[in-house]
Amino acid sequence: MAGSASPLSLSNSLSSLYCNRAFENVKPFPSSEKRHSFTCFSSKKKKLGFMDQILDYIEGGPKLRKWYGAPDLVEKDGNKLEEDEAQEEEEARDAVLVTDGDNEIGQMIILQLIVKRVRVKALVKDKRVAMEAFGAYVESMAGDTKEKSFLKKAFKGVRAVICPVEGSVYNIDGWKGIQHVILLSQLSVYRDSSGIQAVMNSNARKLAEEDESVVKASGVPYTIIRTGVLKNTPGGQQGFCFDEGSAAKGSLSKEDAAFICVEALENAPQSGFIFEVVNGAEKVSDWKKCFAALMERSTQQV
Repeated sequence: MAGSASPLSLSNSLSSLYCNRAFENVKPFPSSEKRHSFTCFSSKKKKLGFMDQILDYIEGGPKLRKWYGAPDLVEKDGNKLEEDEAQEEEEARDAVLVTDGDNEIGQMIILQLIVKRVRVKALVKDKRVAMEAFGAYVESMAGDTKEKSFLKKAFKGVRAVICPVEGSVYNIDGWKGIQHVILLSQLSVYRDSSGIQAVMNSNARKLAEEDESVVKASGVPYTIIRTGVLKNTPGGQQGFCFDEGSAAKGSLSKEDAAFICVEALENAPQSGFIFEVVNGAEKVSDWKKCFAALMERSTQQV
């Protein structure tokens, strides 16, 4: 999976989200109180990942873990990191699957889903690294995405799928039972590139085109979010522009892109629709109304 991020870069991205939209209602510690040290994996006692420290702070950790049904954390050398492969009972479809949990935007999406108390599954390269980063709040799955048996297991209990990067769309028998697929696409950017940049983007463009084709042919209600160039700028500080053709010229904060993907979850279309978005002057206070207007415009254009 492309765009992997190290634990340190994950720490930085989560810190940025903590300071912005995902934790905008959290009040800072009084100056008289001792602040937590958000350092990944440094404790010599029980290993609290950065994710657990953030959640302990904003939600009173142990209570959230009890609510969420997460097991107690274990020592780093413990043997509880492996899943119980024998569980075969039918699961309720209440999970959201992020198809690239190693990608920076994928990790931002995962964080926001956890804060919203959504059951999260994620495809990753290294399951142990993902466990250290997200703890028991995410069901991390590592395996061969070309194997139907692995994908069948990954999609078990999943109601919606978020694909944060090109090349992370995996088809499994038409995605039977999936209710909504959300694809973050930079196809507009790749199509309008020229010269050396066009050569560099040729493979990414091919992957983006294939991803959109698979999603459209899946028979599952889909939302394709075509963005401008994705940038490492703080989210929640700018407005948006949804004009046709804007994605080829503008840019979008990665944090804003992750936020829009999560907002799209609860605004599924009847069949499918595509819209473009970049940072701009338009302020959005009601995303439900915003998505309804975008869907209406998409219908009129067809």
